[in-house]
Amino acid sequence: MRIIILGGRGQLGRELARVLGDQHDVLVLDLPECDITRRAEIDRVASHSPDLLIHCAAMTDVDGCARDPQAAFRANALGTHNAALAAQRANAGLLYISTNEVFDGTKDAPYFEWDTPHAINPYGASKLAGEKYVQMLLKRFYIVRTAWLYAAGRQNFITRVIARAKEQSALAYVDDEIGNPTYVPDLARAIGELIETDHFGIYHLVGEGVASRYDWAARILQLAGLRHISLARAKLAEFKRASTPPRNGALANFVAAHTLGIKLRNWEEALDEYFTALT
Repeated sequence: MRIIILGGRGQLGRELARVLGDQHDVLVLDLPECDITRRAEIDRVASHSPDLLIHCAAMTDVDGCARDPQAAFRANALGTHNAALAAQRANAGLLYISTNEVFDGTKDAPYFEWDTPHAINPYGASKLAGEKYVQMLLKRFYIVRTAWLYAAGRQNFITRVIARAKEQSALAYVDDEIGNPTYVPDLARAIGELIETDHFGIYHLVGEGVASRYDWAARILQLAGLRHISLARAKLAEFKRASTPPRNGALANFVAAHTLGIKLRNWEEALDEYFTALT
């Protein structure tokens, strides 16, 4: 299968290229040579005659999206519109990477694939607009919602926690924002399994289990040998930031697990491997 990965130099795009490259003909496209928000890229991408487009390109700085919603919608909505049109013109399928932030976080349990999205910040709203473009323009698509991604060699929540711990003797993280820490290699392998099925639809692919930011930070400090750092619980209301995250950002991987047998590891097990790989 000929696969084009848009946004292929990001943390997920790089891992997808590695995982899929052994079995498929993979072409990576990314900035600056490919800006999918430009209309000219529609025909250019389609001219490569892909069988599948994997659309990872996005503006993922959630606070930056809140400060500049127009930029967020240009990247995440218009960019996805153009990616879907490129797939349409190439008669290709499309896999769109979306987010847990399409939900408002008011549910008392993890969100299922069929729950009604309701975004509460510009990042989530722009990604939800992308989902709608995909569904309007294409019949053969996968929408993969995921959350709290991290990979070795990239700046992420883990590296920020460790950096702060080396500068400060006491840290505080919120215990009323929950989600699913998701190890990028696990997500890439799950996507590789998914695209072999031709079972199109909406999927939640996240690390198994739910954690708060506090839970995640506590485990990071333990594995990083920084148990001496004082860690306190905090609340979202105590912090001022541009974006408003959903309090409950947890997703349930129900459809992929129960219909296709595709599961990701428990988040704690995957985090252990992340630190093992660093040594």
